[in-house]
Amino acid sequence: MVKKIKEEIKDKEKVKDEEEQPQAHEIEELDSEETEKERRKDEKIGIAYIFTSGNNTIVHITDLAGNTISRISGGMVTKHSRLKSNPTIAMFVAKRAAERAKDLGITALYVRMRGQTTLGTLGPGAHSAVKSLGKEGFRIISILDSTRFPRGGPKKKGGRRGRRV
Repeated sequence: MVKKIKEEIKDKEKVKDEEEQPQAHEIEELDSEETEKERRKDEKIGIAYIFTSGNNTIVHITDLAGNTISRISGGMVTKHSRLKSNPTIAMFVAKRAAERAKDLGITALYVRMRGQTTLGTLGPGAHSAVKSLGKEGFRIISILDSTRFPRGGPKKKGGRRGRRV
């Protein structure tokens, strides 16, 4: 009789211990939440401004406050002025700007691309620069095209019938 009571008490204690300890799948969920929070805390975000015209490509990386981290142009990479807007050179420009940003601990980027105002389109190096930043290991949060375009503007020279030549 005493043995049966002792066994029942031990069984109840085992059940309580099992209830208090988290199950394996609960532990995995807790670990994944903690790693996400840690990743967010460790993540340092910057803004990459990419200006591309028909003649040049400029990549300018800043922190969120607007302080410049690196600014590289096509002319700093190649000595041939005709190649400054080339997609291959744009890739090297982005790679060189990314090296400096990585040294300062930036891990994620907002990308803002801007083309030449008069044409209203992006230059040939814009997409290759963004691709290169992604390949360098940055997490690209968003890509925004901030190309300016005229909305009417001042009256053109020449009068009602245009300039007569």
